[in-house]
Amino acid sequence: MKNTDVEPAEGRLGILIVGNGAVATTFITGVLMARRGLAKPIGSMTQYDKVRVRDNKRETTDNNGKETGKRYLHYGEIVPLASLDDLVFGCWDVYPQNAYQAAVYAQVLSKEDIDSVRDELEQIVPMAAAFDKDYVKRLDGNNIKVACCESHKSYETHKSYESHRPQSSLPTRWEMVELLREDIRRFREEKLCSRVVVLWAASTEIYVPVDKDVHYSLEALERAMKADDRKHVAPSMCYAYAALTEGCPFIMGAPNTTVDIPAMWQLAEKTQMPIAGKDFKTGQTLVKSGFAPIIGTRCLALDGWFSTNILGNRDGLVLDEPENFHTKEVSKLSTLETILQPDEQPDLYGGYYHKVRINYYPPRNDNKESWDNIDIRGWLGYPMQIKINFLCRDSILAAPVCLDLCLLIDLAARAGRWGMQRFLSFFLKSPMHDYTQGERPVNHLYRQHTMLRNALREMGGYEADEEMD
Repeated sequence: MKNTDVEPAEGRLGILIVGNGAVATTFITGVLMARRGLAKPIGSMTQYDKVRVRDNKRETTDNNGKETGKRYLHYGEIVPLASLDDLVFGCWDVYPQNAYQAAVYAQVLSKEDIDSVRDELEQIVPMAAAFDKDYVKRLDGNNIKVACCESHKSYETHKSYESHRPQSSLPTRWEMVELLREDIRRFREEKLCSRVVVLWAASTEIYVPVDKDVHYSLEALERAMKADDRKHVAPSMCYAYAALTEGCPFIMGAPNTTVDIPAMWQLAEKTQMPIAGKDFKTGQTLVKSGFAPIIGTRCLALDGWFSTNILGNRDGLVLDEPENFHTKEVSKLSTLETILQPDEQPDLYGGYYHKVRINYYPPRNDNKESWDNIDIRGWLGYPMQIKINFLCRDSILAAPVCLDLCLLIDLAARAGRWGMQRFLSFFLKSPMHDYTQGERPVNHLYRQHTMLRNALREMGGYEADEEMD
């Protein structure tokens, strides 16, 4: 590894996860098993992928004996990544079950695998969640933070509080922030963490449209939180605000608006913390962002792309609520337009029809199945069809993405990169971009991969040797 300006990954890295469901427990269990040598972290780019670097001071040769000055290195050989042995986990959840109980309930991993690290999983007990049922109507958990006195000066978790509790019992949005900050400080101290990353792996909230009067400045957002504006300030925004204020990078793994607002960008700049979002790119969108470039590169015309899914886990249950699905729909629909760019190729992509559907189907549990029907036109406008049927496992695909995002955003923080981390777009469905300045997101999978590799080269002290058109 070259000498770089990146601070070394010394000490424990705490990963605080919002949500203790299928994705979180699959992620945690996998890391615990991998570091005991019980399984391989397959799917994790930080553990397996290699990047080509050019080092003119080092003589390397190809098979013909020609000097190339090029090598292929694992990420950890280019930049100082945290070791799996140094990761320590905590979480918040509306249900009180520990990580072992939650993993068994999720039915993603075999009982044998879960039992192999049961001792560690049982030690991960969720803290009470900052929760507002109006944002996730299908969940009825009781491990939540509630106000317990008239002055709202002190709080406790009501483990047996009825699901029909009045909304007036909730802490205000600003009080939620303060409670979450206390949780982060306590976790960091108790677990002896030198650094902490906060990762949202919880349910999709109802859609919160960006409101310029509330979301365009940090001052306005703070004012709304203190006024307990529950319409414009989602609970997830309280988690993000608390994380950044406590010096923790924040990752939004759902399509929530949370950090996709100028106010949060300003907070990230003020605290000099990195943020990333939004929505883990795992199944259908991963395929779409990789396959759409084939159509575009080959200059084939697109008439329509219909995508549908069936999913039976808790995520599917939440998305069965129309208001929550709309948040996911906005995220999924953004992919094609930025890859194919209809305004630049109107003959090919000027009028295509794009539809996305998700259907709750309990028998499949976490084993999601997606179908894509793609209607294209070729030479002289003659029609053709492409069918893609992806039988995937949602949490199995999401777990390595969680690992990579946590390790890489921690790296970004130590490298002094704050604000939006565009180089992490590769892992996310709806990449962050400054829409207030007319910036377009990069959804093209191979361009995203170039951004990722070049960022690693830069942080590792190497020159970028790939260009992105």
